[in-house]
Amino acid sequence: MRLVYFILFFTLKYTLRVFYPRQKTVNSPKEFGGRTIYVSNHAASFMDPLVVASMRNPIVFFMTRSDVFTPISKPLLWASHMLPIYRQQDGEDTKAKNEEVFQKCSRILSFGRNLLIFGEGFTDDTFVRRLKPLKKGAVRIGFKTLENINWKKKIYVAGVGCNYSKPNKMRSDLLVSTSDKICLNDYREEYEENPNKVITDLTKKVETLMQEQITHVEKMENTSLHENIMILSRRGMNADSFDRKLSLLDRWNYSRALAKWINQEDVESNEKLTQFKKDAERYFSLLKRFKLEERLLFWKINNPKTSRVKEVLTMIALTPFAIIGTLHLGLPYIIVKRFVEKSFRRKVFHGSVKLIVGKVAMGFLNIPFIFLFHAYIYPSWWLAILYYFMIGIFGLCAYVWMLNFKDFKVKGVVAKMDTSKLAKKRSELVEKLKAAIPEEFHP
Repeated sequence: MRLVYFILFFTLKYTLRVFYPRQKTVNSPKEFGGRTIYVSNHAASFMDPLVVASMRNPIVFFMTRSDVFTPISKPLLWASHMLPIYRQQDGEDTKAKNEEVFQKCSRILSFGRNLLIFGEGFTDDTFVRRLKPLKKGAVRIGFKTLENINWKKKIYVAGVGCNYSKPNKMRSDLLVSTSDKICLNDYREEYEENPNKVITDLTKKVETLMQEQITHVEKMENTSLHENIMILSRRGMNADSFDRKLSLLDRWNYSRALAKWINQEDVESNEKLTQFKKDAERYFSLLKRFKLEERLLFWKINNPKTSRVKEVLTMIALTPFAIIGTLHLGLPYIIVKRFVEKSFRRKVFHGSVKLIVGKVAMGFLNIPFIFLFHAYIYPSWWLAILYYFMIGIFGLCAYVWMLNFKDFKVKGVVAKMDTSKLAKKRSELVEKLKAAIPEEFHP
């Protein structure tokens, strides 16, 4: 394990827990090695390798776009277990360069290490709960390795699913699921007879395994239907509308089961479902016109007194810690936020880059406080170091304080609004939803 990877492997667990407080792994491998090619979905760009590498035990080397390998970044990326993958737009000889990288991948696998490959190849600008068709590179690398080592060791392939409620939203949810492994050695005879067919068939099999690890809505036009049902039922993986009494695992299972049902249903010929889909789109458009979030309307319906005591008590409890967090991290947070949002036009990169840049910048900027604490507060290095590691918690308190303050203000506005007609429309829509879907998915 190289130095930077070693540091990130342990420290990212803390950082990701701050970013995604509700997180879980399913069927996560216990071993660190294993000669396994893990093929993951690519829902959130740079966030995906951080999540898969730090939340699971297997130590992985992963493929990364070659354009990020500059003379300055190359040593750092090498120390982070990253390998470049070349695309057609990266210039000439991409095939030859990739062949060289694939040889390195083979050596990595033959030495008992693991690879992480993002089989879809790219991330959509808009987050959707579905898997794009997989490329054949992962399976091809596996068989190439077996040929190089004369089939003397076992090589495996497994699917990984990164399930975000909303990848760029801090304080949202994350579940990482891993499939059972496929041993490529079991297909030796078929491969030697017809390699292209076996690679194609196994890629399809891995694709199916990956679809089972995530919420996969086959048709793009049905993704909004799936999301709207989750919002109104408050049982799925939506980041804002969900019942906090439900476990993350239950919400993930609901989201996947609902997607499977929609995939099996002929939505266009189902009159009740089609009508609900149209009515739901009109309802959410109406909320947008009134600049009202569905979660806030639900809050008012279920809290007729529109009490905001919870927000007030939370702010009172967090105030002293939030002040310390703001003093330490307020300015760095603003600088990092503005830098990332100006430097990266695609919003899909924002969450992950802010996470890493903020982690490094805030970590280094606050190192002097270890010595200041020791010199002026209490002469104990252990307490000084403990205080340093608590700075992130203080920053989180400041962030949560601000979220509650914003909620307090917006709920005050909603409390004064006449939402009776919207509440009636929501009630009617929920009844239409119950009539259109099986009882197991009812709100």
